[in-house]
Amino acid sequence: MMAGFGRGTRRHPRSRGRTWSRSGPDRATLGIIGVICAVAGFFVLGIILGPVAMVCGRLAMGRQWVRSGPVPALVALVLGAIDTLLAIIWLAGAATPGNGPL
Repeated sequence: MMAGFGRGTRRHPRSRGRTWSRSGPDRATLGIIGVICAVAGFFVLGIILGPVAMVCGRLAMGRQWVRSGPVPALVALVLGAIDTLLAIIWLAGAATPGNGPL
């Protein structure tokens, strides 16, 4: 009745239903996309591109928070946070565009 119990798990440790789809972007691509969004967010649409960069950076990091992890992911996360913070300050009116010291 249970002749197949325990077999097959050694050859194929993951069943087909539990594996991630391979059609999406990998972690390195997400890190690069996050960096591009963060840099572009400093110039246009920072309130949108900043959080997008943060999400891409977080997804690219996976479960790793160590320094030896993916560098573009960490850069995207930090620049996205700075970009979002600057956009919120700009929207609040504390720093109006064109009225800076320069």
